[in-house]
Amino acid sequence: MSKAKKSTIEVMGADVAVLSQSQQDTICLTDIAKFKNPDHPDDVIRNWLRNRNTVEFLGIWERLNNPGFNPVEFDGIRMQTGLNSFVLTPKQWIEKTGAMGLTSSAGRYGGTYAHKDIAFEFASWVSVEFKLYLIKEFQRLKEDESRRLSLAWNLNRTLSKLNYRIHTDAIAAHLIPAAVTPAQAAITYASEADLLNVALFSQTAKQWRDANPKLDGNMREYASIEQLLVLANIEGMNAEFIHMGLTQGDRLTRLNEIAIRQMQVLTSASAIKQLKG
Repeated sequence: MSKAKKSTIEVMGADVAVLSQSQQDTICLTDIAKFKNPDHPDDVIRNWLRNRNTVEFLGIWERLNNPGFNPVEFDGIRMQTGLNSFVLTPKQWIEKTGAMGLTSSAGRYGGTYAHKDIAFEFASWVSVEFKLYLIKEFQRLKEDESRRLSLAWNLNRTLSKLNYRIHTDAIAAHLIPAAVTPAQAAITYASEADLLNVALFSQTAKQWRDANPKLDGNMREYASIEQLLVLANIEGMNAEFIHMGLTQGDRLTRLNEIAIRQMQVLTSASAIKQLKG
């Protein structure tokens, strides 16, 4: 599992941590609670958990999103809500019910975190105004992240297109005799393009189209940032291999090995952190 990326948003003068991991976002309830009680935020969270409406909300959320949720333990907790002696901490809730919507831990990212749906509900209980600003800042954070990823994707797509020119020039110089027609030359270009497709994506352009009839464009339009970067690299390498006179079979084997190795490096946790940094 990839490491969590921590971001901080400012909401009405308060710093609120957001953890992003495996395309899931959680928001720090402890930071939100400090808006209400800076000295004892855990008390704020516990008081919220004692509320019957809170327990009902958490139970519904878990049933919708967590197949491992324990309904028997949940019913026992729900029956106790409203009693003066009833106390519930985040850790108790998680341990008894197998809940996924809340996490509670010590350490670098210590504190109580919750799925954004739950965090917004908690923020509403703390302050409706705070909730509205929290949603606004959270959306701004996600838009900024999306914009950065889009810029990186476009940059790698441009690099891929530039390397493609080097690639086609090598094909024209070494693989296409002067007397062929443009239509015959196109067959060679398509064959070499599919060489790269198979080396990186393990399928030809036609195989991808047959498997994705509802999608417009080609497989490269749906490639990840890492795939586009590797594509740009192996296009340049294939051009050099063509100049060296290697057969298509040898080039495919070498390029596939290179693509696998580079993808493993680029999709490691540390590489993803630097890329999205």
